[in-house]
Amino acid sequence: MHETDPETDPATSRPVPEGSANGKAVDDRPVPSQTVHGRTEHGQTAPADPAPADPAQEHTVHGQTVDDQTRCAHYRTERDVVAIKFVCCERFYPCYQCHAAAETHPARQWPADRWAEHAILCGACGDTLSIADYRETDRCPRCDAAFNDGCRTHAHLYFDVPEALA
Repeated sequence: MHETDPETDPATSRPVPEGSANGKAVDDRPVPSQTVHGRTEHGQTAPADPAPADPAQEHTVHGQTVDDQTRCAHYRTERDVVAIKFVCCERFYPCYQCHAAAETHPARQWPADRWAEHAILCGACGDTLSIADYRETDRCPRCDAAFNDGCRTHAHLYFDVPEALA
């Protein structure tokens, strides 16, 4: 008896599953596909994941970051997982020092009438919060990551608030 090599798919050079022909099961049902890098092995686009796998893919964080959760050279504790979109340049930075080092313009504070805008990025999950929501919580409402309470002492550098409320 002469043994033959398993049939291979000329497009992928992978063996064709037994009982299938040209990506179809013998009874014309599609052969299940494996998702690899956003495409199935048959070339179709795979459904998107509901949450970004890497927060940096959704929002670029500028400055001296030290990891993919928005920590920077200046603030890098376990709870330093917030980046703020600066109103003056519409760019996310982990802190005011990163902004000062990278930009040629002075930082401006978010006026209170714009605190409904989503300008706070959770570095743990990639979700954004409005400034108003961020100022009323100490954790991400989506992933429950704890935020650094010490950031409140710098609120006046980011938001137009009276010193007493900072």
